[in-house]
Amino acid sequence: MKGLFLNKNHFIFIVGIILLQSCVGQQTPHLIDAEMETVVTEKLSYYLYYPENYETEPEKKFPILLFLHGGGDSGDSLGAIKRSGPPKMIVEGKKFPFLILAPQNPYQKKWWNTRAVNQLLDSIVATNRIDKKRIYLTGLSRGGGAAWEMAVQYPSKFAALAVVCGMTPVPYAAWIDKKMPIWVFHGEKDKSVPFTESETMVNRLQAIGYDVKFTKYPDVGHESWVKAYQTEELYEWFMQQQRLN
Repeated sequence: MKGLFLNKNHFIFIVGIILLQSCVGQQTPHLIDAEMETVVTEKLSYYLYYPENYETEPEKKFPILLFLHGGGDSGDSLGAIKRSGPPKMIVEGKKFPFLILAPQNPYQKKWWNTRAVNQLLDSIVATNRIDKKRIYLTGLSRGGGAAWEMAVQYPSKFAALAVVCGMTPVPYAAWIDKKMPIWVFHGEKDKSVPFTESETMVNRLQAIGYDVKFTKYPDVGHESWVKAYQTEELYEWFMQQQRLN
């Protein structure tokens, strides 16, 4: 009987070990190596403005301004982007000395696909007489935030940047090309994108040696773009900028 008792203990012990190993085997994490090539496409509608002397001076290369609208003009109605910024001024009869590319963000509640915008810009530059050293960038509100993002992602592309009441990537300020002039506009009473967004970014950039102009509107809320884009000096400032490399 004693031997039988020991055998039962051995049996119980062995079964316990097997069950424990089984549980441990089921709970052990594992890591695999894998790879997948992804393809993302975006359909962007856009307006492209040509200055009046584009056709009469066939040997000349022209600057181009990329304009990114705010969130309220997003969607599938291209005409919406004529409600603000340079497109609105063109409708009202304003003549600009450079081409203007104004794409539309197709999503009402999504961020700009800046990679898609960059591909569109590259295509327009490649198929028109564009001076690649004079590509300018501007945006307002959500488009202003996207303009900051593009300046971070493509630091060697733009000759100048103007942002109006845009959300800012302060942690990545140093990634922006230090040689690129920047002009920031913001209303101090902005309740949609706080004034401190631009103020903090400008202070950060200036502290590390960037060339930044800052226009503050004390009694203006979110629609600071109305005054900003009516500033004639802004377009003269753009035309003075050129990349050196």
